[in-house]
Amino acid sequence: MPTKRDKFVELAEARVNRAIKDLQLIGNLSNRSAYEFTEVDIKKMFAAVQKAVDSAKARFAHDGDTRGGEFRL
Repeated sequence: MPTKRDKFVELAEARVNRAIKDLQLIGNLSNRSAYEFTEVDIKKMFAAVQKAVDSAKARFAHDGDTRGGEFRL
């Protein structure tokens, strides 16, 4: 039976790796020959990502639920 630590490591590795892959996919959107976007779009995207990272990080310091909402341009 896995320990709480084992389960944390298993889930943390999978979720962080998935988040890294998804961030790389966001980076692929920078191809101006395939996509059209504005500086405002970019700022909104990365503000939303940063807010979600800050919220997740805060949950490790506090026991509150500070989830962000869904991202929309």
